Amino acid sequence: MTGYYDYVLGLIPLSLIVITGSLTLFGLELTTAVPLGSLVAVGLVGHAMFVNAPVSPTPQTSDAPAANASDSKFSAD
Repeated sequence: MTGYYDYVLGLIPLSLIVITGSLTLFGLELTTAVPLGSLVAVGLVGHAMFVNAPVSPTPQTSDAPAANASDSKFSAD
């Protein structure tokens, strides 16, 4: 199964190559096209790291107090 991060890893070099090639074909010099193409690749990395960050799920905690015999007001002692 491919997930979000698999797509991001595939889009980084693809965007760099396609955008740089397209800008070069439209008349920009290579020294201008590469930085412009890399901005998209950096944007993808930034989105994957900071906007849609890979986080591990936090354990669900219950709002109910724990049933502990030593904390009970009515102990059998």
